[in-house]
Formats: sequence, C-alpha cells, structure tokens
Amino acid sequence: MLSRRLTALAAVLLFPSLLPFVCSAADRTHARSMVIHKGGIAATSHHLASSAGAAILARGGSAVDAAIAANAVLGVTEPMMCGIGGDVFVLYWEAKTGKLWGLNGSGWSPMKMTPEFIDRQRDKDDDEEARKGMPSRGILTATVPGAVRGWEAAHAKFGKLPWKDLFEASIRHADAGFPVTEIVAASWEGAVLDLDPASGKIFRPGGEAPQVGDVFRNPDLAKAMRLIAEQGADAFYRGEIADAIVGTSERLGGAFQPEDLADWKPEWVEPIRAEYRDWTIFELPPNGQGLAALTMLNLMEQTPASPFGPHSTPELHKKMEAMKLAYADIYAYIADPAFEDVPVEALLSKAYAQKRAAEIDPEEAECDVEAGEPEVKDTTYLAVVDSEGNVASWIQSVSGAWGSGIVVEGMGFHLQNRGAGFKLDPEHPNRLEPRKRPFHTIIPGFMRKGDRSIGFGIMNGSNQPQAHAQFVSNVADYYLNLQEAMEAPRFRVTAPSSCSVSIESRIRQDVLVDLDALGHRLRLLGAHSTHMGRGNAVMHDAATGVNFAASDSRADGSAIPEPLD
Repeated sequence: MLSRRLTALAAVLLFPSLLPFVCSAADRTHARSMVIHKGGIAATSHHLASSAGAAILARGGSAVDAAIAANAVLGVTEPMMCGIGGDVFVLYWEAKTGKLWGLNGSGWSPMKMTPEFIDRQRDKDDDEEARKGMPSRGILTATVPGAVRGWEAAHAKFGKLPWKDLFEASIRHADAGFPVTEIVAASWEGAVLDLDPASGKIFRPGGEAPQVGDVFRNPDLAKAMRLIAEQGADAFYRGEIADAIVGTSERLGGAFQPEDLADWKPEWVEPIRAEYRDWTIFELPPNGQGLAALTMLNLMEQTPASPFGPHSTPELHKKMEAMKLAYADIYAYIADPAFEDVPVEALLSKAYAQKRAAEIDPEEAECDVEAGEPEVKDTTYLAVVDSEGNVASWIQSVSGAWGSGIVVEGMGFHLQNRGAGFKLDPEHPNRLEPRKRPFHTIIPGFMRKGDRSIGFGIMNGSNQPQAHAQFVSNVADYYLNLQEAMEAPRFRVTAPSSCSVSIESRIRQDVLVDLDALGHRLRLLGAHSTHMGRGNAVMHDAATGVNFAASDSRADGSAIPEPLD
C-alpha cells in the first residue's frame, strides 16, 4: 500500500495534469459548445425532437408544450427507447411561483395480473429456475402506459398552446418518414424483434433494420398520433387505441381489461430533496429510484471533494463505493408507496449517511455490500427551458429496448415491459400485485442554487442515479459548465454485490491502474459510450434572464434555441 502511495506521489511530481484540479474555459474538455440564449431552448437526444420543441417555443408555447412535442417526436425517431406505450416522469420548475412540481406517470399492473396468473400463462417449457422470476419480455410484462395521460395532466396545468398543435411534427415524421441517425441505427441493428411478427414487419421492413440515412416511415403510429391529437388522451385510454391494446393483450394471453386503462390516472407528487454542498438537489419519490441519487450524494458529502479532480483515484473510488451502498438500500426498500411504507426520510437522513459512509474503505473496494438499517421515523430524457424561466425536466421510456416486444395492432408502437421489474417473492416490497406500480428506473433531476435552476437527466436503467450524482458533483464540486459536466467521463457500478465497474476509456491510465489495485474489476468502454447513458441539461439564470443548455455527445441530439426576431 505504501508503494502505491509513493507511486501516486511521484506521478503528481512528474505530471502537471495531476496537480489540484483547476478548470478554465481555455482548457476545453468537451466536444460541443454549451448553448447560451435569451429565449427558450429544447435539449433532446435527437435533432428532430429538439427542433420540434424549439418551434413550439417560438410559437409562444410553454416548456411543457415544447416537451410534449419533443417527446412525441422521440417516440417516432427512437422507437426502441420511448413512445406512447411507455411511462413518463416530470419535474417542472414554475418560475413565477418558485415552486417545483413532480408528476409520476407510471402505470399500474392489470387487475388480473397476479403470480398465479403469470404461472398459468407463461411458457410451460421454461426451466424451474426461470419460472421463479418475472418474465423479461412479452405481454405478461406490460403495464398500463402512463405517457399520454401524463402529457395531458402536465398540459392541463402548464400548457399554453392547443393540445392538437403539439403533435404536428410527430405525425409528419411518422407519415412522411425521417432519415435514421447513427446511434439510433446502431440500436436498431441489434434489435431482437422475434416475439411478435407485427413488430418485425413494421420495424424491420424487408427483413432488415434501417441503416444510417435510410428513410423510415410508420403510418400506423401516425394514425395513433392523429387520434391522440384530435380526441385527447381519452383516445388512448377509452377509445380506439385502448380497444387495440386490449385486443392485442387478449390475443396473446395477457391480462389487460378496458377498466385497467380507463381507471388509471397519473399522480402529482411532492419532490424529495437533499442538500449537497451549497446546492439543493431534487428527485421524484418512490416508486422510482431517484432516492438512490440523493443517498449517494449524501454519502459523497461526508468527505471533501478530491483536489485532484473528478476523475482522480480517490474521487472515483469514493463514488463507486457510495453507489454500491445506495443501491443496496433502494433494492431492499423501494416499492410503490401505495402498497408499502417506504422509509424515505430515514434513508435521506444525514446521520444515516454518516453511519453508512463510515463503511467505505478508502484503500479497498467492497464486493459484497448489504442493505443498511435506517432508523425509521434504455429510455429517453429531454430538458426544456422557456423564455420565462420555466424548466421541464422530462423522462420517458418503454423500459427495455423495444419494451415488451409486443406491438399494439394497427397502432405502430410497442407496449412497455416495466412489469418485468416486479418480484414474485411474496415477502419482497416490490412483489407483484394487481394495480401496483413496479420499481421504476427512469428519473428526472433538478438542482437549484441562488438564481440558478438546472433541469438534467441521464438515461439507461440502473446507470441513472449514479450518473445523476456524477453530474451534480461535476457542477457543485468542480464548477464545470453544463456541457463539460454532461460530457465528462463516467463510470457505472454494475451491482451492489459486485466489484465490476464499467468505465470510459478517457480516464487516465494511471488512475485505471490504481482503481484496479484497490480491487475494482474494470470493464473499459469507448471514450463516449452510450452504455453510460445519454443526457441533456438546461439552466435558467434568473438574475440575467439568460438560458443555458447542453446535449450529450453520446447521442444524436442537440440543444436548439427558439428563433428570436
């Protein structure tokens, strides 16, 4: 151990880059420029969606209006990641009142969906071990899609433009087609669309995945979008689309009944928060995993940020170990609060964070982390800021790539497979029950300090809370601007009971060697890997009225400002 410390000391003396971290605009580490604008900005993972959002802002639409328009386009251009067959979560900063609103648009399981129903309907050829858990794909994993009713709730409270105007771009791109971009094409190429012949027919025309530059059309989805635009969310939950969902489910042995769709409603919730350094960080409460990002930040805050930078050995080791502890806790405690008493306040306690942080060994990685005992008292993210300073932090997903793999007949979209997150263990808080919301991975983020409000999010399953915490640290500890903070190299802890860590190759070689010596089993990824999630961020400075935005170079997207006269 002493020799490793001496080696590190020698490296500091030999390499100026290892001196205490200082960031300046002249030392650019990010590939793209941050967008700075007096008007509104839409930042998404696809340029057509960003353009749709910016166009809505230019017509006088609110941040929510622009977010809905952009989200609808993303369902067309990134069909394997999001769409009207999935859920939505929103954090919305209302500038005039200084209030942050939270919307949980996650759908519940059908009334007939029980472990016994699963056992009766699943493939009898599954081996005994496979039958102990939930299926990962197929109609049995589909829960009620919450996106469209969630859009409706957000628009009713904060929209300015007529509802039907928000779907013009998505209908146009679905009908006329759009050129497939590079990262989307790569996701398409590896698609497994073998569960449903209708899925392959639509999304692998001619038996092949669309290539970069190919124009892809989805007239069935254009039809569904027109119904939603003209008839509102009722078209999806009570009308022709609802009938198609139930019919598809019945044909495949699923559990959907008309009442499962008609009865479901999104929920306005109070965001949860944690203080980190001099910023206040907000996430949505369970059934989502935003709590993990806040508990990770609480753990990180117990020691000062390393003066050697965000990608130094001590800083990365601390964050990796904090993530394992945070994840061990949320896997043990988080479920739908309508069914379980989730100890949110206890898990967010600074005293509990101090106790848990003491378990981090600065000299060695822990490979088998267990949950603590608090004292109980594949996805798309977009961000929009409008000219008034309202911020929409918005995330939407069909869960796994292509969701359940089941296309709704005649409507051109997949149902999500969010139900795969349930457990069949009757003692587990996230056990399968009728009309219950499963543990959810997609989380929007928000942070405030003084006059500055930042909406941010980074996608990709269990990567999200740890990517949120890394982004927050980049801003709060190391004063990186939005683009630098979003593009900075990231790591991803695989699981609390493992020392396996995926990490981008931009991390210095000497740091990788030191992390390996501490016991981390590193899996080196590309310099800007999509496995680290694709993110976006916007910021409003109330003192100057200026907006800022960043879009991750790990995606095909961009941050596009609304045109000003």
